[in-house]
Amino acid sequence: MPDTASNITATPAEAGSGQPPGSPLGPTQPPYTVLCVDDEPNILSSLRRLFRPCGYRVLVAEGGAQGLEVLRSEPVDLVISDMRMPHMDGAQFLKAVREGWPEVVRILLTGYADISSTIEAVNQGQIYRYVSKPWTDEDMVLTIRQALETRALQREKDRLEALTREQNESLRQLNESLETKVLERTADLQRAHEKLKQSFLTAVKIFSTLMEMRHPVLAGHSRRVAALARSMAIHMGMTNLNVQNVFIAGMLHDIGKIGFPDELLTRAVRTMSPEDLVTYRKHPVDGVTALMALDELAPVTKLVRHHHERFDGQGFPDGLQGHDIPLGARLLAVANDYDSLQIGTFSALRFKPEEARQTLEKDRGKRYDPQALDALVAVTTAAPKPPVRERQLRLSELQPGMVLSREFTRTSGALLLGVDQVLSAKLIERMQVYENSEGVELSVYVKD
Repeated sequence: MPDTASNITATPAEAGSGQPPGSPLGPTQPPYTVLCVDDEPNILSSLRRLFRPCGYRVLVAEGGAQGLEVLRSEPVDLVISDMRMPHMDGAQFLKAVREGWPEVVRILLTGYADISSTIEAVNQGQIYRYVSKPWTDEDMVLTIRQALETRALQREKDRLEALTREQNESLRQLNESLETKVLERTADLQRAHEKLKQSFLTAVKIFSTLMEMRHPVLAGHSRRVAALARSMAIHMGMTNLNVQNVFIAGMLHDIGKIGFPDELLTRAVRTMSPEDLVTYRKHPVDGVTALMALDELAPVTKLVRHHHERFDGQGFPDGLQGHDIPLGARLLAVANDYDSLQIGTFSALRFKPEEARQTLEKDRGKRYDPQALDALVAVTTAAPKPPVRERQLRLSELQPGMVLSREFTRTSGALLLGVDQVLSAKLIERMQVYENSEGVELSVYVKD
């Protein structure tokens, strides 16, 4: 009588690789393990002899309970169970196999008289196939081979699904990492862009003050015009880009005057001689010429060129009329003359803000666009904004990272650093060098 549980492993010389032909598994895989369960020792011996040439590792058990013990201790690919066994028949045994080891292929040996029990085994054990006794060796070998091929395909399917899940998880983690890096890089680029933008605007502000440094009365004129025109553009509902262009044009609108002689630079327009007026009326075109190399400022130069056009078409340099004049230029015309009236460069007299507005109103629809005048009134008479929380510090008290809440200017009033400038250690050092060169103690306002 054979042992209760034993195994037979065919040698390579006897059975080759031990894998079904066409199996996805390669020769490096271990041989398949087949468990034969029957209460008749001669049946078990016959099955072992039959499978010996196939190279399978064969385990045997003389009953369902013993078969379950084998399954608990050994890896098994396929189970062949007789139907009629004492204590636990094949249907019950295969049902237990399905519940405990669902991946194991299940085959039932049954006689013709066991048809009802076979149907029960099919339903309960969900068997792969049943083989009628007596069997032919060729059919049995072919059935087992096909069953193991199915098992191999399932095993490969499980492996590929596990690999896919692993790769998907790796891809998910990689995507999260890439998204994080993209967000970080985008934030870095945005910060760099903002820093470059601020540096550009500061350069524009400094460039626009070169001419203003020649006389104290001009100090801050371009900055005030730019700030007022920007507020008016916002009130008019212009886009952010156009608002920015209006602001830059306001900073640079008088850049064409940089070649004026000193006596002409501050002379009131209404007191100029015909010869002076000829020179004066060239400055919008000269300003465009000075900026022509900067392609990025093309929309700005258009506003610089036309900020002295009149709504009635009597302005210069091109005699544009009405809405043919760019809106930004119409706003600059009002903002420029409003500030010029107050500093005395439009007429020999200096006007207070309300007087300046009343003077401009006299030319509504003639020199000035009525909508631009309405915007001026709206922004100059609006309730003041809440003051920015700030504190005044000596230059020796400044720390890197502080942000200016007011402009830092020369003692003459010319701009050195603009509002919202972030102070670095090097910038603070340069400010202190300037302070020493002036020989006076300076202070600035920073945001609190």
